[in-house]
Amino acid sequence: MNIPGHPLPAEAMRHRAGRYMAQPAGYRAFYPAPLPPQPSLQLEGELQGLLSQADRALGRLDGSIQILPNPDLFVFMYVRKEAVLSSQIEGTQSSLQDLLAAEAHILAPDRPRDVDEVVNYVNAMNYGLARLEELPVSVRLIREIHERLLQGVRGMRLTPGELRRSQNWIGHAGCSLNEASFVPPPPHEVPVALGALETFLHADSELPQLVQVGLAHAQFETIHPFLDGNGRVGRLLITFLLCQREILGKPVLYLSHFFKQHRAEYYERLQAVRDSGDWEGWLAFFLRGVASVSREATETARRILALREDHRAKVTAGLGRAAGNGHKLLEHLYQRPIVSVADVQLLTTTTYTAANNLVSRLVALGILEEATGYRRNRLFRYQAYIELFGESGEATEEAPG
Repeated sequence: MNIPGHPLPAEAMRHRAGRYMAQPAGYRAFYPAPLPPQPSLQLEGELQGLLSQADRALGRLDGSIQILPNPDLFVFMYVRKEAVLSSQIEGTQSSLQDLLAAEAHILAPDRPRDVDEVVNYVNAMNYGLARLEELPVSVRLIREIHERLLQGVRGMRLTPGELRRSQNWIGHAGCSLNEASFVPPPPHEVPVALGALETFLHADSELPQLVQVGLAHAQFETIHPFLDGNGRVGRLLITFLLCQREILGKPVLYLSHFFKQHRAEYYERLQAVRDSGDWEGWLAFFLRGVASVSREATETARRILALREDHRAKVTAGLGRAAGNGHKLLEHLYQRPIVSVADVQLLTTTTYTAANNLVSRLVALGILEEATGYRRNRLFRYQAYIELFGESGEATEEAPG
């Protein structure tokens, strides 16, 4: 029996990603083989076509972001969408609206308790991207990111920033090690496996960059080096590698959207790598995701540009002498889409009354919406912009087990 699309027999492929080995307690743990896979990847046919599509789509996305006026303003929301979706894959309930409200200090009574986990994801991503200027993607950086991800939230007692010293496993709630769907390497193997992954990332390679990124994510998830937060750190790793290698100039690929839409297949493809060495199947899935989300994120950039031009025209036509401050506020909203009158007063260096009047006029123009329902201490959101990053409404697959 052959793996579809691969000329070598299944027996030769089975240990390509590593081996299951019996442990003294009776369960079997997986010992990953170092990258790159042996026998070598078969990068031809469908996989070559998917790689070409993903490269082109990423290039268009990068170009579309660069033509936005002040691209850094718009990265704010792309990062937050990825944070929300990556966290939702791990079971959080918080939405993009919940995250923005939490960052604006709106203490709603129905605010999900897990929103702080998403706030941490944003902080971890921003910290990691800044850290890349002086430290390459490495075990050290991964540990620093993990520490920030779990700071003060669920999982904070599970040694944030420290490689695990006990065996973990993946499976349905309440299952034992012997019932687990996957048991990662024993703790004494984790530093060895991570060191080999770091070596692969820093070595010269003839493999295409996107293929290296896809391999690295799957390998990290297989090593599962922490007691909690592995999925989120592994998806952050994709973003860091894309930016460090200048495949993307800005972190605007919210790939977790694709992983969440196809959550069952996401897990199945990773498991097929371990069980049968099917790296090609995983890479095909990964590249389809990169191409799909790149196209969607490019369309989002186009809509941002159209929305900005429409609202700039409304501000110019509708605010008269206050148009200057109106434009200043409008640009601010692309980075902070929820504001108070006090925020606007500080931004425009005017009186509170003038700031309140400016906000009221933007509400009348349909640009801002009141977000709290309060008579005092009100907050206003740029809802049309937020909705460009909203969930698509498409059905998502349930996680296995």
